[in-house]
Amino acid sequence: MLKPARELGLHEQQRVRLIVEPIDEMPEDRNAALARLRASIERMQFFSKGPLPTREELHDRA
Repeated sequence: MLKPARELGLHEQQRVRLIVEPIDEMPEDRNAALARLRASIERMQFFSKGPLPTREELHDRA
């Protein structure tokens, strides 16, 4: 039996979708996910081509 930790605010006989996922992740899993995220960020290339706009130019765009 699943028991919500708090009131869900649902109507009587309201249909819902329930997704069950464990919340106790293994620390190794979290560390591996963080390492993959950092590696992905390092591979991204966010470089501006040309000079950056001045403050006045940015203000004029708005």
